[in-house]
Amino acid sequence: MTERIAYTRPSITELEVTYATDAARNGWGAQCYDYIHRLERDFAVHLGVSHTIATSSCTGALHLGLAALGIGPGDEVILADSNWIASVAPVVHLGATPVFVDILEDTWCLDPALVEAAITPRTKAIIAVHLYGSMCDMDRLLDIGARHGIPVIEDAAEAIGSAWGGRRAGSLGAFGTFSFHGTKTMTTGEGGMFVTNDPALHARVTTLANHGRDASEPRQFFPTVTGYKFKMANVSAAIGCAQVERIGELIDGKRKIMARYRELLSGLDGIALNVEPEGVTNGFWMPTAVFDRKTGVTREALIRAFAAANIDARVFFWPLSDLPMFEARPENVIARDIAGRAINLPSYHDMDEDAQARVAAVLTGLLKAR
Repeated sequence: MTERIAYTRPSITELEVTYATDAARNGWGAQCYDYIHRLERDFAVHLGVSHTIATSSCTGALHLGLAALGIGPGDEVILADSNWIASVAPVVHLGATPVFVDILEDTWCLDPALVEAAITPRTKAIIAVHLYGSMCDMDRLLDIGARHGIPVIEDAAEAIGSAWGGRRAGSLGAFGTFSFHGTKTMTTGEGGMFVTNDPALHARVTTLANHGRDASEPRQFFPTVTGYKFKMANVSAAIGCAQVERIGELIDGKRKIMARYRELLSGLDGIALNVEPEGVTNGFWMPTAVFDRKTGVTREALIRAFAAANIDARVFFWPLSDLPMFEARPENVIARDIAGRAINLPSYHDMDEDAQARVAAVLTGLLKAR
């Protein structure tokens, strides 16, 4: 049987191994935060923001930011229906109510017109998730937020390498969050980052992230609020430091894989791939193929075809409102429709052209069979 093709795996070199080994051997006592602080500084420079806080996950970073904004019971938070559960879980854990709106057909990100229509006096935040690397329409969302006095938050977990004009994803909203999970463009194994240009918000999150200990409090081990523990490990941060040094290479690798898929699938009628509108940069974290309705190709047929070819592939995110813990939103027809005829394609960093050709052959084979 042909070798199995993974849908993703990280790019780890001797640089990551060297830094992680140093952290394991020497990163204790007075040096226990050295790589963490270095990662925060280096990522801030890459992103072009003033403040960063390394966290144990993107979910934790989002939780901290929402808590620092005071979001809680009785509040509503608007986000797209097409998302992974991690984007909404902190909203639920804080006692607020998520409001799911439908997505746009091309970018698969939340529809700004529906966002504005969903605003009520209880709306306290809008979470813009840059799905699979596609950018939300930040001009329209920031305008809506400004007119209604509602902060726009960027969940850029999947958007390393993406940009809106000249500004990188995650740097435009009230705050942004990133994921460094092992599947992401840049990894620390598990981990994330909170980023902001707001010094007051940064100060509140810094306190919350350290068990409620205020840096200006003179008494040792004297928390002033009940905080959280979402801190990244120093060894994980060491891996991240190496990844940030290589981040240009990692981003370019994702874009090259996407370009190759476009080449392999060019001229085919019936398959749409991730878009990159003029003036927008897509980091293409997860190349995705959406079959036209007229082809009759379904999610289930795609799963079977890739399994038969010994290739790992991921389904497009189920609408959150389809999950049993949330209220159904049948009006979000685009989110439900696209999920039923789409598949995420393998895109790991050292994927060669032969492997991509095998993936493309599955897609073209499904079209020919119709």
